[in-house]
Amino acid sequence: MTKHVSVPDSSLARGLFATASAAVAVLVLAACGSGGQDQSQGEGHGSGHDSGKKPAKSAGAADVSFAKGMIPHHRQALEMSGLASSRAESAQVKALAERISKAQEPEIDKLSGWLKSWGEKVPAANQGHSGHSGHSMAGMMTPEDMAKLKKMSGEKFDREFLKMMTAHHEGAVDMARTEESDGSYRPAKEMAREIRRSQTGEIKEMRGLLKK
Repeated sequence: MTKHVSVPDSSLARGLFATASAAVAVLVLAACGSGGQDQSQGEGHGSGHDSGKKPAKSAGAADVSFAKGMIPHHRQALEMSGLASSRAESAQVKALAERISKAQEPEIDKLSGWLKSWGEKVPAANQGHSGHSGHSMAGMMTPEDMAKLKKMSGEKFDREFLKMMTAHHEGAVDMARTEESDGSYRPAKEMAREIRRSQTGEIKEMRGLLKK
């Protein structure tokens, strides 16, 4: 009877030991896996959180100033270019005015979107338009300048348009350089670089047309 009972007792003990060992191993592995997962999740969450915040938080005062200044500046350029379609005589002037409009209209939309995403107000339609902004911006024409241009046509319009737009572009290039040096929002700095590059080229083009 005793021999018959000892065999299962020994088997049971071995079975319990094996089960307990397996359970401990599972717990250790789970703890290690959980710790590793938590760590990786924590690191991933941290880096993702930072990368997600940077675009929203990277706009500084210079970026806001650039957007708020360039919108009315571009609007006036569009107004000037719009006059060329019916008043300009030179096909080159008309083509230039059309290029300016096509380039600057999308930039106004993009600048406006940035301001909204930053919680800033987009300049009103008449703010900075024809000199009514309450502050001066480089290259902006006065209401008198615009009135003078609107009264012209033909060759006189072409020459006055080229002179005014050259000065207007020079102002935009100065604003773009400021954004490139002082800005912190990368897309705005990239736009500023493109404005400086393209408008510097157009300034050379207009000066060449004025010499003809």
